[in-house]
Amino acid sequence: MEKVLIFGHKNPDTDTITSAIAYAELKKALGVNAEAIRLGDINDETQFALDQFKIAAPRLVTAVAAEASHVILVDHNERQQSADDIASVTVTEVIDHHRIANFETSDPIYYRAEPVGCTATILNKLYKEHGVAIKPEIAGLMLSAIVSDSLLFKSPTCTEEDIIAARELAEIAGVDANVYGLNMLKAGADLSKKSITELISLDAKEFSMGTYKVEIAQVNTVDTAEVLLRQAELEEQIDAVIREKELDLFILIVTDILTNNSVALVLGEEASLVERAYGIEATNHLVYLEGVVSRKKQVVPILTDTAVHSK
Repeated sequence: MEKVLIFGHKNPDTDTITSAIAYAELKKALGVNAEAIRLGDINDETQFALDQFKIAAPRLVTAVAAEASHVILVDHNERQQSADDIASVTVTEVIDHHRIANFETSDPIYYRAEPVGCTATILNKLYKEHGVAIKPEIAGLMLSAIVSDSLLFKSPTCTEEDIIAARELAEIAGVDANVYGLNMLKAGADLSKKSITELISLDAKEFSMGTYKVEIAQVNTVDTAEVLLRQAELEEQIDAVIREKELDLFILIVTDILTNNSVALVLGEEASLVERAYGIEATNHLVYLEGVVSRKKQVVPILTDTAVHSK
């Protein structure tokens, strides 16, 4: 039986890694020769979850076409966020909770996209729909994804469906969602040992916004000031990325998980897009975003709308 690879986006976060694992488990239970893989390094938050539930990280694959002709995408659909050789394989399914952009296929596929806070919430439904019981360790990983994407249910992306799914998964996994979730988020928020390159690439995604090419990276912390002490180094490295990728704009969002506020470091020829989008003037390349924690809901839509109507 031909193998099907299941993976999420580059610079994988907890939802990307754990959803690939959880969906591969479901597909295998349904008789599919599926394997979860990853397109990048595991971050500290995700590693905490994997260690907690004693699940090995998916192996790193850099060229998917060398291993399979059919793939399934989770937690993303935009091609620039996917495998470099995604055009050389056939995408048979997509399970996602983001906007749909830069994506088309030559044949009909199974596409499941819902406006919920996390891919794992959709997977929880799929397990039920197929009558497959979720193993405790897989439930723990799925819970981790929801906690991560919702910032422990505080993000505006979090829906009632996410909260209900998290409660169900926590019960199966045998953990307290709030206690475990806070410990996991804190594990991922320790940035003291991260290099500058890691800080701007750990959770970075590239977007097409109108005619502009934009990259948005986000890091969670309990002390934004500690991160911004390295602003000069961050700007130097970001400028290099802008030149290398020919970006119009790079945004590094530094989110305080305790106050639910963010500060954005904005660089590039179109940095003024951020100022126009939020009606806030940047000071020393910094824009303070009160109550903003979600890239998906509070940054990408408003910035895309501003970019599209800027010309």
